[in-house]
Amino acid sequence: MKIRPAIEADLPTILEIYNDAVLNSTAIWIETPADLDDRRAWLAARTSAGFPVLVADSGPGKASVLGYGSFGEFRAYEGFRYTVEHSVYVTEEAQGRGVGKMLLRALIEEARGMGKRVMVGAIDASNYASLALHETMGFEETGRMPGVGEKFGKRLDMVLVQLVL
Repeated sequence: MKIRPAIEADLPTILEIYNDAVLNSTAIWIETPADLDDRRAWLAARTSAGFPVLVADSGPGKASVLGYGSFGEFRAYEGFRYTVEHSVYVTEEAQGRGVGKMLLRALIEEARGMGKRVMVGAIDASNYASLALHETMGFEETGRMPGVGEKFGKRLDMVLVQLVL
C-alpha cells in the first residue's frame, strides 16, 4: 500500500467514504450527503490553498483507495497560521488494518514539511478507535466540549487533541 496525493479519479471513492461517514457515523457532524461536485470543489479548494489531500492506495483495481486524509486551516486568522486541523477517513473494510495510521503519519510529515507547528483534531468522544489512534501517534487531549454537537437525535461531546510538530 502506498500513500499518494489524491487525483480527480479518486473522487468517487472519496465521496463514497465521506458519505458513509455522514450517513452511518458521528465521525462527521454533517447529516446531508455530498455529491461529486461538492467533493470536486473541496479537493480544488484544498489543493489550491496548498494543503494536501492524500489517499491510501492498495494498488491496481477498482477499490484501490482504502482511505483519505487532509488538513487545512485551524482558524482563518493570522495568529493560527502555524496550526492545522486534520481529518482521516477509511473504508469499513480497511479499519483496524493500519490504514488510518499510515495516512495520519503522512499528514504529520506534510505539515512538518510546510513549517506547521501544531496539528489539531476534533473527535467525537465516543469514537474510541480514533482517540486511541491519535494517542498512539503522540497526540494529547487538550479539551473536552460536552454537548456541543448533535446527530441522530443525540447530543455529542467533542474531544480536542493536538500534536506539537
